[in-house]
Amino acid sequence: MATNLISGAEAMVRMLQLHGVDIIFGLCGDTTLPFYDALYRMGDNVTHVLTRDERHAGYMADAYARMTGKVGVCEGPSGGGATYILPGLVEANESSIPVLAITTDISVSSRGRYALTELDQEALFGPLTKSSQVIDRGEDVPRAVRHAFTEMTTGRPGAAHLGFPFDVQRAPVEEDEIWADPDLGRYPARPVGPDPKSVEAAARAISEATRPLIVCGGGVVIAGAEDELERLAKKIDAPVATTISGQGSISDEHPLALGVVGSNGGTAPTRAVVDGADLIVFVACRAGSVTTERWQHPRPGAVRIVHIDVDPDVIGANYAAEAAVVGDAKLALAALANAVEEAPGGEREQAARDIVSAARKEKFEAFRKLAASDAVPILPERIVADLQDVLPPDAVLVADPGTPCPYLSAFYEQRRTGRNFISNRAHGALGYSLPAVVGAYYGRPGVKCVAVMGDGSFAMAMGELETIARLNLPVTLVVISNSVFGWIKAGQKTGYDERYYSVDFTRTDHATIAEGFGFKVWRVEQPHQLQPAFRAAIEAGEPTLVDIVTQPLQDANAPVSEWVA
Repeated sequence: MATNLISGAEAMVRMLQLHGVDIIFGLCGDTTLPFYDALYRMGDNVTHVLTRDERHAGYMADAYARMTGKVGVCEGPSGGGATYILPGLVEANESSIPVLAITTDISVSSRGRYALTELDQEALFGPLTKSSQVIDRGEDVPRAVRHAFTEMTTGRPGAAHLGFPFDVQRAPVEEDEIWADPDLGRYPARPVGPDPKSVEAAARAISEATRPLIVCGGGVVIAGAEDELERLAKKIDAPVATTISGQGSISDEHPLALGVVGSNGGTAPTRAVVDGADLIVFVACRAGSVTTERWQHPRPGAVRIVHIDVDPDVIGANYAAEAAVVGDAKLALAALANAVEEAPGGEREQAARDIVSAARKEKFEAFRKLAASDAVPILPERIVADLQDVLPPDAVLVADPGTPCPYLSAFYEQRRTGRNFISNRAHGALGYSLPAVVGAYYGRPGVKCVAVMGDGSFAMAMGELETIARLNLPVTLVVISNSVFGWIKAGQKTGYDERYYSVDFTRTDHATIAEGFGFKVWRVEQPHQLQPAFRAAIEAGEPTLVDIVTQPLQDANAPVSEWVA
């Protein structure tokens, strides 16, 4: 019996649709023509967002995946397009976010003949993703896509890459091979529960502790384990701290919510709680250099450790774990909450709440004094406080590295659980938030999405102003304008006796630039102008930008421990 044949490009479109893909971020190129033609003819239910840079397509797909729990998809052409798209894939992979990059390629038949844009894509992407494959035959397209989605969404989620040669896009594929498991279009797919013996060991260790502390990484939100976390914390009377990526694991209004700990966004009061614990439960947290202030808080060997993670390689990498619980965070926390005995309550319950309350009070008393300042240039604390007053509780904040990340992580209170805050903490590349807010908007079009960035980051990504204006997206950009690569200058101040070298640049009128692209804009130099500008920008219902002349980071009281010390 004859089998219907379709092209490789058509097969790719169909396979993406079967996995629930309804949006693709990308940039066109010569090698992409068959794929684009297939999208034109068959992709009625797929939105393609044309970006101005492949790197930004990756960041958009990353933020979209974080907002939706679905796989984010980006695409770009061969050669330079493949190299440009890589930073977004690296960030997503290290952050356990499933992003699929499809990079088209020269024809298989042209390899080794000095074809324009030829490079070994599989070798380029292989070390930096969970899966990288250049598809050499049309008949392999369905199988390659199925494998990529399986890799991205099962176990520890991560990124994948598919190279798609020009002639393979035009090669025949049997239509009978076009099938997929739609559950693999979301993550975490096929979650695995922990070994009961490891849960028993963890419960035993917790029962012996008098001052337990839970530290959550991003995997709690990824797994949708917020309810299970709260149940465990209340049952054992343990304060809950988070990493930057772990924000949203617990509401900051919860009486056990300590806030962010570590060298970026942590403060002396929150550090004291870490140092005072006699047992720490790391949940979906790698206990890396930022969270632990270079493995000093907690100090190795000074505190007992229970470690829960879906990736067994994480456990024991930095701290010896008395109990190692390997499994999905939601399933592991549920099992542990069932296994532990409820703490006696009374004095211990009140003590845990008092510890959190005292630490938060000390932290925010110092913050509020600065947040009320009318100093010029405007202090970063004032910006955070005014944003908090204006934004609705369900707003999404995308924070670039530099000034926005530590201030927003430390002091902007997440009043709801789940993913409402994004910062690219795996590698901390500048220029993330401006494009990422586009992906956030497409992930949650019904809520207000705001990107906060430094002026260094703005300059790296401002081409996407055209994308936002063209699509008339009602997002708001906030630019912290201090004319310096502040993080580096602050490091030169504290660690190199103020030997400032090659970190300062000319102040830019970001409002005028954005206005030229069609944005509604505000330039703010006085503190009293700030909240009215925020309110008007957020309520405008169109692309808006607020350009704020601010205190340079090296002169600020940033919650970054290496500078405070």
